[in-house]
Amino acid sequence: QVPLVESGGGLVQTGGSLRLSCAASGRTFSTYTMGWFRRIPGKEREFVAIISGTTDTPNYHDAVKGRFTIFRDNAKNTVSLQMNSLKPEDTAVYFCAAKKDFRDIYDYTRWDYWGQGTQVTISS
Repeated sequence: QVPLVESGGGLVQTGGSLRLSCAASGRTFSTYTMGWFRRIPGKEREFVAIISGTTDTPNYHDAVKGRFTIFRDNAKNTVSLQMNSLKPEDTAVYFCAAKKDFRDIYDYTRWDYWGQGTQVTISS
């Protein structure tokens, strides 16, 4: 088990910024692929950003490229998502997730562990 606890959600205006953080437990955190997903009302959960456990290579959904940055601190067992230039369409519940490998990373059903989610609301 890899318990994940998110923090940092909230309400901001369009154009504002938020940073989400996810704290993980376990000695093998550095080997896990870590990711952020979101669930927009009426839609399926979608990937937002993913960072590998071996090369720290990030992957971003086209909708957030240039605005969001994912980074990890293996010494602290944390992964964060810096979100800038936020838009109303970014409003969603954001989830932190962990995966034991780097296969099928865009399919949320393939991920192994999930946080409880944190609400992000962008007002227009």
